Amino acid sequence: MKYYIMFGPPGAGKGTHAAAVREKYNLCHLSTGELLRAEIAKGSELGLHAKSLIDKGSLVPDSVVEGMIENQFNEVKGVAGFLLDGFPRTLGQARDLDAILAKRGEEVTAVISLMISDETVKQRIAHRAAIEGRADDASEETINNRIKTYHTQTEPLIEYYKAQGKYHEVQAEEPTIEQNRAKVLALMETIEK
Repeated sequence: MKYYIMFGPPGAGKGTHAAAVREKYNLCHLSTGELLRAEIAKGSELGLHAKSLIDKGSLVPDSVVEGMIENQFNEVKGVAGFLLDGFPRTLGQARDLDAILAKRGEEVTAVISLMISDETVKQRIAHRAAIEGRADDASEETINNRIKTYHTQTEPLIEYYKAQGKYHEVQAEEPTIEQNRAKVLALMETIEK
């Protein structure tokens, strides 16, 4: 099995490009946000636990998110691997993922990092908020907070995966989705060899 991580700041295009990578390489795309919504809709034990936390305004703990991901690793069949989007976001989560995979005799295959500047993050998130009507993306304070969280909590993963020789970066600043997608798929070609 292959285990890829789609990495980058908010608005870098992780979800957008994950769809193309998923199709081309027969991967199961695991978005933590979508997983949470699906478990809640299913009314599973994990989903009910997550819903009770969300309803209280609490963050869903790593153990719950990791449990959902591990369930997917166990349940999904007929794919060449998995593409993780939105996870891991912290060093603790990265270490936990390594432990989950080690139990299976597996490891992270590669990290595909979509790099964009903070200015591009702001432009893309504001644009997305206008198009999709996403209130969570609309306020400048919220956007700045998400950028700061990315730099403090998620960015340290770059060195973590570089040290393992699994980190691959692509500049995703091109003006069109298609141009950026071509770069992502070209990078995947080099990793898959």
